[in-house]
Amino acid sequence: MREFIVEADGGSRGNPGPAGYGSVVIDAATGETLAERAEYIGVATNNVAEYRGLVAGLRAARELDPSATVRVRMDSKLVVEQMSGRWKIKHPDMKPLAAEAARVLPAAQVTYEWIPRERNKHADRLANEAMDAGKRGEQWEASASRAGLDARVRETPAVPEPAGPPGDAAAGAAKAREALTRSHRAPAAAQAPSGTEDAPATRVAPATRVAGAADGQAAGSGGDEDTTKTRADRRAARGVAAQAAVTEAGPAPDAGRAAEGGPGVTPSVGWGAAPDLGAPATFVLLRHGETPLTPQKRFSGSGGTDPSLSDVGREQAERVAAAFARRGTIQHILASPLARTRETAGAVAARLGLEVTVEDGLIETDFGAWEGLTFGEVRERHPEDLNAWLADPEAEPTGGGESFAATATRIAATRDRLVARYAGRTVLLVTHVTPIKTFVRLALGAPPESLFRMELSAASVSAVAYYADGNASVRLLNDTSHLRP
Repeated sequence: MREFIVEADGGSRGNPGPAGYGSVVIDAATGETLAERAEYIGVATNNVAEYRGLVAGLRAARELDPSATVRVRMDSKLVVEQMSGRWKIKHPDMKPLAAEAARVLPAAQVTYEWIPRERNKHADRLANEAMDAGKRGEQWEASASRAGLDARVRETPAVPEPAGPPGDAAAGAAKAREALTRSHRAPAAAQAPSGTEDAPATRVAPATRVAGAADGQAAGSGGDEDTTKTRADRRAARGVAAQAAVTEAGPAPDAGRAAEGGPGVTPSVGWGAAPDLGAPATFVLLRHGETPLTPQKRFSGSGGTDPSLSDVGREQAERVAAAFARRGTIQHILASPLARTRETAGAVAARLGLEVTVEDGLIETDFGAWEGLTFGEVRERHPEDLNAWLADPEAEPTGGGESFAATATRIAATRDRLVARYAGRTVLLVTHVTPIKTFVRLALGAPPESLFRMELSAASVSAVAYYADGNASVRLLNDTSHLRP
């Protein structure tokens, strides 16, 4: 019995916007390309285009041999999981397309596999050719396609495994310099990191502003969706997850220590760049919308009352959802288990037609006995504990909360798992102040006290990209332009 590989992809320039799909059928035994399909489909979402590409690829395989087994490979986690039966199909636009795909061939003949985006270049290029043709008022023609050639030419060159975990500034910089030295090529100009217009990072005295403290500047609180855990249970779970990551990957080197470069070597940070490393894993970091505690600037972590969004917070969530729908770049959505993050993520998911995956590692810091108090109230009731906490990242809040050092260990472990899982993808992480600041701090290789020098507003957007050499690039910090009228 013959075996085919179907690789399919779809895209939308606007989500919804001008959209197209591409599919390729490959002989599994020889690797020969047997058929290509692509089409401009007008205005549609990414997911609709991906499903249309799947249907076209399956039909092309059936035309070649209706008795062949087919391995479908796509970089759309949504389509792969839904067609495999592991995820429910809730969006009304997806249901008929999934049913159509299921009817093309008997289910026993078709299997589904997720692959990173860089391994789906042929289908991706076909989809882009189709969208380019649509922009010209034309339809895609196979005779003019360069997708197969371009996919082979653009294969990512081999790059040594990073010495440290993804996003570790010191290890990533050293590996990028090594790659540059071996390549003997002039470095390509890297994109300048994006900034914000209205919220520059300011130097603030620790005694007057606390990173990750009040819900207005930190946030978090109690328990996951279905159960209420004790603080001890949560701390034990965090410790197990962090220890498992350290056991698997080894301890991370000190990200705050800059790696030294040799003479005549272009630095891998700033405007320098390593050889083509493929598409990075890009984490779009969204802080949840306001809760009733936010304007009061009270400590609200994972050990408190787990408040939901306020009316203002729900409006903020809708505004950011609309902004992401216009951009059309988000491919997956993960959220902290707390109510305010799940509610914010749900608003975005509804606009984009995506599922929300709860990720426990994104939960806010546990502020112990300080939960629900203002900074002034903590200063009055627990002055010695507060001073120690401000001076030492290992210090815990009163009553056995989570230290900033423990939070950093947890976030680093979560980062490493997600970078490996979503290589080449753009993922929205809906989380809290302390985790977001920690992602940024680790990417920059900045010291722990830098947490006190970042502003992070409710419903703000930040972004960090993680490359195959272990380096990271902060693309955005505290963008709130989508909240303006």
